[in-house]
Amino acid sequence: MAEDDSKTSSKRQVPAVTRAIAILRFLGRSPEPVGVNPIARELGLIPSTCLHILRVLQDEGLVDFDSATKRYSIGIGILPLARAALQRNSFSALVQPRLSSLSLEFGVTGIATQLSEPSQMVVVALSQSSMPFRLQVDLGSRFPALISATGRLFAAYSDSPDARLREKFSRLVWDHPPSFEDWQAQVAEAKAQGFAVDQGVYISGVTVVAVPVFGADGRMIRSLVAIGISERLKDGEIPRLVRAMQQIRDELQDSQIAMGA
Repeated sequence: MAEDDSKTSSKRQVPAVTRAIAILRFLGRSPEPVGVNPIARELGLIPSTCLHILRVLQDEGLVDFDSATKRYSIGIGILPLARAALQRNSFSALVQPRLSSLSLEFGVTGIATQLSEPSQMVVVALSQSSMPFRLQVDLGSRFPALISATGRLFAAYSDSPDARLREKFSRLVWDHPPSFEDWQAQVAEAKAQGFAVDQGVYISGVTVVAVPVFGADGRMIRSLVAIGISERLKDGEIPRLVRAMQQIRDELQDSQIAMGA
């Protein structure tokens, strides 16, 4: 009986912690400071509860408060936590030099992403191209998990029902939005060939190439992504780029298996 109680307690929800995390994630996604009422409304919280949590987060340095505008934003106190997470992420350390070599050889911006929550991916390693064009992306940048080439792969290797995918897909922002049916066909193609290519759909004039990286349980939890100007990254160059990225992926997975990661 004690064992059953232990299992139950290990799964018990802690509402205050869940709400605090939701607030931090919301502020992290917000391009500008936000007031208590909009935060509470967006997250379905009682305003007084939201305010109490915000004040605790402010005391801990995780949230900043502007007394003039009465608005909150993510605090710089989050940075040491993020930096420590990246430094302890063996995948980031292993992939960084390989991304640098990829950028140098192909003239692309190379990034590695990792699922940080069910609907978001975060950049955990980055190597900018030496070309004049540079994508505005930084370590820690977040993107919807279903967007662009990486998103097709996440959808391809997930077990989400079509209704759930359609609901998430409807919230995505593209320069040239595909229909859900066309996107589903692209998802199926990505799974069949083991990589995905987005040519100017997500960002006009930009080609995004992605390959999946799998965890020990076979689930896709990360991706390697190469981004370049479509005029420079011709169709004939993409297969060679994909092979180079897949080789990096295989080396990383072998290294992490050897390390017991």
